[in-house]
Amino acid sequence: MASPVAISTTAVFKRGRHPVDTKHVDHSQVPGVPKPLMVVTPTDAGVYPVAVFLHGCSMYNSWYQTLLSHVASHGFIAVAPQLGGILPPLDMKDLKDIDATRKVTAWLADNLAHVLTNILHLHGVTPDLSRLALAGHSRGGDTAFAVALGLGSSSSSSDTTPLKFSALIGVDPVAGLSKELQLEPKVLTFEPRSLDPGMPALVVGTGLGPKGLLPCAPAGVSHGEFYDECAPPRYHVVVRDYGHLDMLDDDGVPYVISNCMCKRNTNTTKDLARRAIGGAMVAFLRAKLEDDDEDLRAVLQNSPGLSPAVLDPVEYDDDEAMDGPGCAGNNGVAGASG
Repeated sequence: MASPVAISTTAVFKRGRHPVDTKHVDHSQVPGVPKPLMVVTPTDAGVYPVAVFLHGCSMYNSWYQTLLSHVASHGFIAVAPQLGGILPPLDMKDLKDIDATRKVTAWLADNLAHVLTNILHLHGVTPDLSRLALAGHSRGGDTAFAVALGLGSSSSSSDTTPLKFSALIGVDPVAGLSKELQLEPKVLTFEPRSLDPGMPALVVGTGLGPKGLLPCAPAGVSHGEFYDECAPPRYHVVVRDYGHLDMLDDDGVPYVISNCMCKRNTNTTKDLARRAIGGAMVAFLRAKLEDDDEDLRAVLQNSPGLSPAVLDPVEYDDDEAMDGPGCAGNNGVAGASG
């Protein structure tokens, strides 16, 4: 008979109970919106925490619809701004995306509830912006860390926002091409526990991201280094058998991007990766935005066996140890199986 912990863990890796819809907002509908937005939200009435999600370099926000739909089905509103178009010129400066993220966040404070009700006609769907997370994939993960750390700020009023983030997620974050070629402003310091974003951080990695002749998530500037440099509370899960782009949608992504740019899992099982990453995100968001750590505790204590894709390693460093059977405690490592 399955244990309650196993049942709980398995649930976050499956579709949640909320029906979900995806809406797009641009200047033609709302002239004041700083960037076009993809909003992925539950459609049944309720009050939901919000996660701002930043796409990767040369990506479209719409390519993350399946991943964000998984998260939204568990009772979260995901807002994904389009920070730039596909295949822009190589730009090692991140100031524009940092500034755009801050402007979008400030805009949400006064406009998200109105847009959901009056523009998107999602009546009864209410955002709770006092429970707000910031997340991003690849370069967007680095941007999320930069925003959380206050990098790229000036004294201008455009850098301020009435909203406060309470949780940070990096999905296979990448800080640049190498230690010598970081994005500006530089996030990584290469000193353990040197980054204090002022909130709990979850770093999701991919086992194949650092692999290949020209890796998309080079070792030394990707998930392992981000986790190593985070101050506690911090959490780290690695989707061992998948690559840097294996969480993107199956449809709508150009073949050259989904199949040729990065080393990938060739077994046509991207859904397993999306469910594993989405489930880890849901467990973390519930713990940090809803004060319910049951799912996060279960993920940390029972990986890799219950996730649809192997999570290995799984480690964490929490000021408040997650005590319980099978838990490794502070600086714990679970799931280090072959």
